[in-house]
Amino acid sequence: MPTIMISGPYRFFFYSFDCNEPIHVHVQRDSLVVKFWIEPIALSYNHGFPAHELNKIRRIIKSNQNNIIEAWHEHCG
Repeated sequence: MPTIMISGPYRFFFYSFDCNEPIHVHVQRDSLVVKFWIEPIALSYNHGFPAHELNKIRRIIKSNQNNIIEAWHEHCG
């Protein structure tokens, strides 16, 4: 499961079996996990993150959107 290098307390990653879905990224901190679609940026599901932290993660994704898309294409083809 490839991890995208973005600084901070979060791990941004993909699952290989998700390559047939639209571009998205999973984000984890401790036991909390969220999935965001990338184009357009939209919440897919959330397991435990509070709203203020989801907003922070969304901003991080927005500022790294091109890197995430590039990493997706490198991994999924």
